Amino acid sequence: MIVAGVAIGYFIRKSAAEKKIGSAEAHAKNLIIDAERQSESVKKEALLEAKEEIHRMRTEAENENKRRRDENSELEKRLLNKEDQLTKKEDQLDKRATNLERKDQSIADRTKAVEAKEVEAENLLQKRISELERVSGYSTQQAKDVLLEELKGEVIHESAAIIKEYENRTKEDSEKIARNIIAYAIQKCAPDYVSELTISTVSLPNDDMKGRIIGREGRNIRAIESLTGVDLIIDDTPEAVTLSSFDPVRREVARIALERLIIDGRIHPTRIEEVVEKAEREIDQSIKEAGEDAVFELGIHDIHPELKKTLGRLKYRTSYGQNALRHSIEVAKLSGFMAELIGADVKMAKRAGLLHDIGKAIDQESEQTHIELGADLARRYKEPDQVLNAIQSHHGEVEFKYLESVLVQAADALSAARPGARRETLQSYIARLEKLEEIATSFEGIDKAFAVQAGREIRVVVKPENVSEAEMVVLSRDIANRIEREMQYPGQIKVNIIRETRAIEYAK
Repeated sequence: MIVAGVAIGYFIRKSAAEKKIGSAEAHAKNLIIDAERQSESVKKEALLEAKEEIHRMRTEAENENKRRRDENSELEKRLLNKEDQLTKKEDQLDKRATNLERKDQSIADRTKAVEAKEVEAENLLQKRISELERVSGYSTQQAKDVLLEELKGEVIHESAAIIKEYENRTKEDSEKIARNIIAYAIQKCAPDYVSELTISTVSLPNDDMKGRIIGREGRNIRAIESLTGVDLIIDDTPEAVTLSSFDPVRREVARIALERLIIDGRIHPTRIEEVVEKAEREIDQSIKEAGEDAVFELGIHDIHPELKKTLGRLKYRTSYGQNALRHSIEVAKLSGFMAELIGADVKMAKRAGLLHDIGKAIDQESEQTHIELGADLARRYKEPDQVLNAIQSHHGEVEFKYLESVLVQAADALSAARPGARRETLQSYIARLEKLEEIATSFEGIDKAFAVQAGREIRVVVKPENVSEAEMVVLSRDIANRIEREMQYPGQIKVNIIRETRAIEYAK
């Protein structure tokens, strides 16, 4: 039974399995059929897509080929055009080459003809030169020398005329500018001046005081004169005593001392000595203050103290009646103003102008000139080279090295030559000017002579037919030498010779 059951179970399971297998096979077949159908559908779709892609690519390829064919066609047209142009250019070049060959041949022929003509012209020229030399009596070189000499004279004359024209024009312009600068500088500098002489007068309360000043057996007057170095002149002038000395410092000391003795009333040698010593101390202080005031007035602050003190002594120095310190201050101001107008060193110009006459403070005590003494002082106190050169050159004895030196010389001449700056009697002044003109007109060939610039210049107009350009130099030297021999004068006198030729004609 068990075996039968097992067999039955086996057959039942086998039958069920076979059924399942059959069902699975049928399902599998269905799946295969569906798969084949799907694959066929996919295949068809792929084929369609491939065909479409092939069609698209074919269309693009055809379009590309068409575009390239068009480009190639265009390039072929361009190449054909260029070939045509090159062909035309080649033809033109061939024609030009042919023309050039013809021209070359023509030029060669003309060159030969010109060379032949040149040879012929040279032969004719030589014949003419020979004939001219025979007729004129000059060789070729001699004729050239004559022509060059004539041409040289004409060129020199024309160049001299041109140079003269520009010189005159430049001189007019420069003189106009210089006048404006000087006028402006003078306008800004107009200080007052005090003229001092070689004598001073002291007023007395009464004539009895004269006896007391003289003293017993003249002891008082001798004491005053010995202590001060001043001569006391007691004459018939009522109520006045005159002090005489070339040294204004000594004269000022004597004046102060005498006035104080008169006020005090005690006049005897011991008292005189005390008063004179006190007056000397006061004058020394006054000199120091005068130098400091001058430096302060001009804004110059680095001058050596001893140089300031020496400068202050100019307060009691005069030159032809002009106060030396005020003159130096005026020169400094004029130099500074002119330096400012032309762009030079204003401070250096003022410094040089202030110290240009510093030697006059001690020149009466030495045999050297005030220029030499001033230069020695400038070196001793280490003044700048511009100041030293201005001191040495302001009278023209040394060559100018700096622009400031020129300005100082001009300012010095302006300060000294202006009307009223220096005292001189009218008679001697007129006599000196007349003597100047008389000396100048005494020479042959002189037309006119004028003394100008307060006698600092003599202008001489010569007759051009009697005095040549070269003779003018000799004439100016002769006039200057005679002035030096026969006259006494301050400073320098410029001899200016003028020669002028005029041609006058009238149009009728």
